[in-house]
Amino acid sequence: MTASTGVAILTSIYPPGERGKVLGINVAAVYSGLSCGPFFGGLLTQYFGWRSIFFSNIPLGLLIVLVTIWKLKGEWTEAKGEKFDVLGSILFSITLIMIMYGLSMLPVAWGFWFLFLGALGIVAFAKWEMKTTSPIFEMDLFKKNRVFAFSNLAALIHYGATFAVSFLMSLYLQFIKGLNPQNAGLILIAQPIVQAFFSPLAGRVSDRIEPRMVASIGMGLTGLGLFLFIFLDQGTSTIFIISSLLLIGLGFALFSSPNTNAVMGSVEKKFYGVASGTLGTMRATGMMFGMGMVMMIFAIFIGRTQITLAYYPLFMKSVKVAFTISTGLCVAGIFASLSRGRVR
Repeated sequence: MTASTGVAILTSIYPPGERGKVLGINVAAVYSGLSCGPFFGGLLTQYFGWRSIFFSNIPLGLLIVLVTIWKLKGEWTEAKGEKFDVLGSILFSITLIMIMYGLSMLPVAWGFWFLFLGALGIVAFAKWEMKTTSPIFEMDLFKKNRVFAFSNLAALIHYGATFAVSFLMSLYLQFIKGLNPQNAGLILIAQPIVQAFFSPLAGRVSDRIEPRMVASIGMGLTGLGLFLFIFLDQGTSTIFIISSLLLIGLGFALFSSPNTNAVMGSVEKKFYGVASGTLGTMRATGMMFGMGMVMMIFAIFIGRTQITLAYYPLFMKSVKVAFTISTGLCVAGIFASLSRGRVR
């Protein structure tokens, strides 16, 4: 809810010439939060246990709610009066659950059955959305708006390829390199810091240069950083790890805000909420698929067991396979990003 409405509100109140800049600032705020996450998460885990991470979100969440009610005034409802697509929402949710559960079950036979049912669910969902009067997904935007369709596809691929990086590297740094959670968090913070620093700049550039060019370069840099992680082993230096994370962070910054700018700039004001929500769905779905892919790889190579010293070689093999697939996804993502066409 926060991600979808935030981007829609910003897009509606800033002129097109400043849209990339303000979306870049928004992305920088997101990545600043991500920068704090690994560091404070490592501290909390080390000194207070992992449950403290969840407890700490309660006062922060309440503070955000109070500040929002106090400071955020005014509303815009261009699509006021339209019905909510309850059936489509339920169908979409069940479909995603079946696909994610199926991925986590592989290579067990039941996993394939759940994936098959998930695929049927996607077909049924698409057919329903095309005939209902107020769809949760505007299928016409995908069919008739090339920029919108390929920008969302690029987001799905990019987040699917990158979301598991922190998870994999956290395990690698603690299992293989022997670091404690705090020091692992300090290394992982390198990526979101670069993302936060360069995102406003990338947003401003996308106001002057075609977003597809900036985003495609970002996708390429991300793919290069993921490719370097294929060569991880026990002797890999900390400098190499941090440099690769910085490269992924720069690629992420160059991709994210220009891609968001392209999506929001390709629709009329009435569809700002739909466009922002669709992009958020692509982001979240990509993240889920990224983690689902990693869990599937772990299940195939390691099995359903705790990762102990005896399983470290199989763990490293899984990591290499995961980063190889992620690199391939980014290569495909470059073509999807370049295929979107011109925004201006």
